[in-house]
Amino acid sequence: MLLLIMISGLAGAQQRPQYTQYIFNNYLLNPALSGMENYTDVKIGHRQQWQGINGAPTTTFVSTNMVLGDKYLWRNALSLPENGDPPMGRNYTQNYTASPAHHGIGIIAMNDKAGPLSFLDVTLTYAYHLKLQDALNLSLGTGVGIRRVSIDLNALSLEDPNDPALSNAGKAQLMPDLNVGMWLYGARFFAGASMQQVLKQNLSFSPDYNQGREVGHYFLTAGYKLFVDDEISATPSVMLKKVGNIPVSYDANLKFVFRDRFWLGGSYRKGDSFAALAGINFSNVFNITYAYDYATSRLRSYTSGSHELVLGFQLNNMYKLRSTQKMW
Repeated sequence: MLLLIMISGLAGAQQRPQYTQYIFNNYLLNPALSGMENYTDVKIGHRQQWQGINGAPTTTFVSTNMVLGDKYLWRNALSLPENGDPPMGRNYTQNYTASPAHHGIGIIAMNDKAGPLSFLDVTLTYAYHLKLQDALNLSLGTGVGIRRVSIDLNALSLEDPNDPALSNAGKAQLMPDLNVGMWLYGARFFAGASMQQVLKQNLSFSPDYNQGREVGHYFLTAGYKLFVDDEISATPSVMLKKVGNIPVSYDANLKFVFRDRFWLGGSYRKGDSFAALAGINFSNVFNITYAYDYATSRLRSYTSGSHELVLGFQLNNMYKLRSTQKMW
C-alpha cells in the first residue's frame, strides 16, 4: 500500500519537475515565450535533485522554440542588435522597439523519474505576440501534449505481490496535457503568468484505488534589468508558485552579466534551498550553464545538494553575437 500512499499524496504535492535555471529558460514553465526571438533556441538539460538520496528525482529535457514563418528577420523586441552594439548596453534599451506581431511554435520533451514513478511528457507549444505599444509586447501561449506515467515494479519491495493498488501497474497511463500562459515584456522588464496541468487528470493504477489526481501548478514571475555600467548589468527577478494544497512559495533571483560572455547569479527558494548559478557563452552558437542548490530544509542532513546542467544552442543566429539572454 506504500505506492498507493505515494500516488494519493500527489494530489497535494508538486507533480512537475523543479528547475533552478528556469530564469534563463522560462519557456519550460510558460508557453507564451514560444518564438520570442528570431533565432531557433535549443536547450538540452539534466537535473539531479538531492544527490545522495536513493530514488531522488532526476529530470532530463530537450526544448526548442522558434518564430513561425521566414519573414521575421528585422530587429525586434528581444533580437540581438547588429555586430559591435553590446546587447546589454544602455544604447540598445534607449532605442528599443517592440516586436512586430508574429507567431511562435516549439516543442518540449521531458523525462522525470522519482523513485519507482516515471513521467514522460511531450508538449507542442504555440504563442502569438501582440505589439501593444512602440516598446511593449504581450504574448499569449498554450501547450498541448501527451503525458505517460509508469511504474518500475522492479524498484518496489512488496509484502503482497498481488496488492490491489497495483492491479494495473503493468500498463503505463497515457493522458492529455494542457498548459497556458501570458508574457508581458519591454526594454528592461518582463512579467508573466502561467498554469500547468489545466486538465487535472486522474493518477491511478487500480480502478479500486483512484484517489490520486493531478493538480494545477500556477506561476507568477517578474524581473527588471539595471545597469552597473555599459558592460555589466544586473537583473533581479522573483517567482511565486502555487501547487495544490501547498502554501505559496517564492524564488528570489539575481543575475549579473559581464560583457557578452560570462554571467553569475544566485537564487533563494523559500524553505528549500540557496543556489549558485553560472554560465559562459563560448560562441554565437553554443553556451553552457550550471546551477548548484544547497538544501536549507531538513533534507540537508541527507543530501550533498542538487546539480543542474544545461547546454544551449542558438541556431540561425543572424547577428552572430554570443549573448542572447539580455534581460534575465
